[in-house]
Parts: sequence; structure tokens; C-alpha cells
Amino acid sequence: MAMQILATMKGQFQAKELLRRCRGFSQVADRETIAHEIESPIPKMPLFDYAPPPYDGPSAAEILQKRKQFLSPSMYLTLSVGLLRCAADTATPMWSRQLSTKPTAYSTPPFCTSTPPSLISLRHLRPSCPVISSMMMARLYTGCHDIISLRNAYHGNGAGTMGATAQSNWKFNIVQLAYTFKFLCRVIFGIGDNYRPYRGVFGSDGKMYAKDVEELITYGTSGHVAGFFSESIQGVGGIVELAPGYLPAVYSSIKKAGGLCIADEVQCGFARTGSHFWGFESQGVVPDIVTMAKGIGNGIPLGAVVTTPEIAEVLTRRSYFNTFGGNPVCTAAGHAVLKVIEKENLQENAHVVGSYLKERLNSLKDKHEIIGDVRGRGLMLGVELVTDRQLKTPAKVETLHVMDQMKEMGVLIGKGGIFGNVFRITPPLCFSKEDAG
Repeated sequence: MAMQILATMKGQFQAKELLRRCRGFSQVADRETIAHEIESPIPKMPLFDYAPPPYDGPSAAEILQKRKQFLSPSMYLTLSVGLLRCAADTATPMWSRQLSTKPTAYSTPPFCTSTPPSLISLRHLRPSCPVISSMMMARLYTGCHDIISLRNAYHGNGAGTMGATAQSNWKFNIVQLAYTFKFLCRVIFGIGDNYRPYRGVFGSDGKMYAKDVEELITYGTSGHVAGFFSESIQGVGGIVELAPGYLPAVYSSIKKAGGLCIADEVQCGFARTGSHFWGFESQGVVPDIVTMAKGIGNGIPLGAVVTTPEIAEVLTRRSYFNTFGGNPVCTAAGHAVLKVIEKENLQENAHVVGSYLKERLNSLKDKHEIIGDVRGRGLMLGVELVTDRQLKTPAKVETLHVMDQMKEMGVLIGKGGIFGNVFRITPPLCFSKEDAG
């Protein structure tokens, strides 16, 4: 069958080529000769008898064993339900076998089962950065270009998203479309433990911080914006939780300016905060667009954008295509992640173990002056090191030293914050009290 199709395609190509030559050379070409050439039998193509060399690499069991010993750098924060959990799940091999016959429209996993009903609508799946898609939707829908993001924010360091990132150590010296992004004048540091401020200039008064957005729209834009981008807990920024009441006030200002509210749940979504499935739920808001990735696939490359049909409709104005968008193998892994989170009650585990771990970290803070703050919720915690608690001087060198010592002990941990002095503690959601110590 394949050979017949190829033969037909080749014949059609020859016909088009001969007719093109006919038009190019003369209006009185010998059409009978051309027709004869078109109808002439097509020579048979040689058989394809290539055989790949035999595989002599490690067995599947050996690969799994090595993965237990060595972690790839790309595994940080992405392993939401634990190493090898979904990679070894039968879902992915099953989908691989059905790749050519399984319709993706009926098999897309329900990524937003815990999202408020007013938001559940359309899912746009893609393996690459979902932030880019959400920005494009916001700009097309509103007809504006200005997008507001927070100081200390991180939303990617690619050319298309670097402008929304407000940390110099993640910015390359290239064109970043920076003129389309606006950053708040004050540092929107939230509060350390929901009771007292750490670096915030307004303490825990979220509405006071939110006035910056209102003033920025008034003085720094035409009065209309495309959208507002933020995490509910800044991850790369150093596990900074927004002050209570901040997002409701900001969302109100953005709506008045005709913009869309975009929640970046790449790091704080999928039950990681424990108290809620999505980070933005802790602020009692419903965004217009939600972006998600990393933990969504437990190491498998997968990202998604969730929005309403009305907003998503803007993509139909032109042809839009993504080479790997919605592929069933990756979405099968995402579905497996959701099943594990629900079956093993990992959201509750993140809350219980995270609270326990935070309590233990605070006890260390009472003993060691170098620990300036412990913050976060669930299994998204941060420990900030300082050389002076009064001045809050960042302990950059000391942070690197502690990281190296922990690595020698077999514990891998990330760091973040604009000063690089905050430990980012984001273990898999299956992390236990025994693991916490």
C-alpha cells in the first residue's frame, strides 16, 4: 500500500512538472506527447532492506538502577510524585504502542479537575514553554502589548519570556522585548510565615502592595494593559509568598484596565503547596489563564495552558501549529501523575509533611543566627541565610558552602533569590516525615 501511494504521488508530481514546462516554453506544445509521458509506467523502486545494527547498550533494568544512583540536573522540581514513578507506569508504554491509532482529542487528561468551574474550559498542551502561549493569547485578546510582572519574578529565560523575568542573573544581553513589560517599583516581598514581614516594605498588608499596580497602570501605561503575570509563590525568586489579599486587589486593577490575569503555576501548582491544589487558590482568586509545566509530567516534557473558550478563540484568527503539541505519550504521563496524586493523597501529604518540615527548620533557626527566615507552604519551602539578622545581609558564600556540604552528605538542594542566598526545598510530593528527619 505504501509503495502504491508513493507511486501515485510521484506520478502527480511528474504531471505538474510537465505542465509547468509546457506553460513556460510554448502555448502550442505537443500535449499528446506530454500525456504519453504522464501515463507511462513508473519504474519500480528498489526494496528497502536496511537492518539497524543490534542494540548493545544497557538493559532496561540497568538503566533503572542507574537512575536510582544518579540524578540528572533537569530533575529538580519536576519530579512531583517521585523518581521512576510514572516513567515505569504502564500508561506510557501503552500509549507508545497506540501512538498511530489513539485520537488525542478523547484522551487528553483532565488537568484542571481541581480548578474552579468558571475556569474549566479549554486545554492547550505543548512540550515547550506555556508562558509564551499565554502571553500571545493575552495580547491578541486585549489588543494591548503591555504585560505587568513582579520584581524578583522568574517566568523563563528564553528570548520570548526573558522580558517578564526580573532578575539580572537570568537575563542575557539580547533583545528581550522589554518595552512590552512593566515591573513594579517596589519589591513585592510577601511575608515569611503569614504572621510577620521579613523584607516587605508594607509588612503583610497585601492591599498596600497592590497599589503599586494601580499606580503603574496610571503613570506607566496608556491606561490599558494586556495582562498581569505572577506566581502565587515565587520559586526562583526565593520562595516568596505574596502577602494576603494581594492578588484580589491586583486582579481588580487589571480588570479595570482591560487586562487578563495570568497565574504561573509551573512551580507551585499540582498540590505542591499542600493547602490547595493550585497556588492561586490560597489567595481566593480565579485567573483568566493558567500556565503549568514541570511537575505536570514528572520529568516527561509537558506543559499546558488553560483558559476559557472565548480567550482561546483568538488563536483561530490565523493558522497556529505546534510540532509536538498534544502528543499522547507525554499527556499519558501527565494523566499518570494526576492518578498518583489522587490515589496516594499526595496533596494532604504535602501539607502534613511540609508543616512538619517547616517546624523543624524553624527550630534550627532558633539555634543558628545565620538563618534569617523560614517561609513557604507545603513542600515548597525556603530558608534564607544572612550574615546579620538586623541588616538582613545576604550570606552568599555561606550558602554555597552549605550546599556543597549537603551534597557530600547525599542531599541535593537548590538555591534561589536575587542574592542567591535562599535554599529552595521542593522535594517530591511523596516525601515523608522519615525523609525529612
